[in-house]
Formats: sequence, C-alpha cells, structure tokens
Amino acid sequence: MTRSKTFQAYLPNCHRTYSCIHCRAHLANHDELISKSFQGSQGRAYLFNSVVNVGCGPAEERVLLTGLHAVADIYCENCKTTLGWKYEHAFENSQKYKEGKFIIELAHMIKDNGWD
Repeated sequence: MTRSKTFQAYLPNCHRTYSCIHCRAHLANHDELISKSFQGSQGRAYLFNSVVNVGCGPAEERVLLTGLHAVADIYCENCKTTLGWKYEHAFENSQKYKEGKFIIELAHMIKDNGWD
C-alpha cells in the first residue's frame, strides 16, 4: 500500500508573498501579480501569472462580469479552501490575456514577508 505525500512549495523569504489566510501556505510571489482590479465571487480579487500550493478542479463554462469563460476552481492544497479560479479559456478576443492565469480572492489571502 502506497501513501501519497503532499509536497508544499516555499517561496523565497526575500520576496513579498501572498499566503492562504486559513493555513498560511504560500500561494504567490508579488512579482507574479498582474492586476489588483478583479472581482471574485466574494469580493475583490487579484490576478496572478502563476501560483503555488494550489489544486485545480474541473473546468466549466461561467458567465463572468467580462463575458463567457471556461474556468476551474482553485483550492489550497494544504487546507482545501477554495481560493478563486483559473482561466482555462476566454471566448472573447479581448479577454484572451487571462488564459492560464489565476484569480485569488482577497478574503482568502494574507500578505507575508517584508510588506512594511
């Protein structure tokens, strides 16, 4: 019988990072932040180029504020809290830049490392 192990990525302490507010697992480096002007299902959200320690559910089509997108919910690999979503496909040309990017809602993240 084999047990699967959960590996957690740690971002370097020299960079400002965002962590899960529920369990403090690292989620994203500040350098990966694209925009702070997004809306999640529970309020304001940030758009990131890449994230760590995040699992991805199945993609589904949803009508968001900016039109129809195929998105997959993302969750913290450590505590399993749903954090936001990943843009899998944008149906409108003006929204293609979001494909492969991640939304994390502010309600689920906290700033860590050097935000003085």
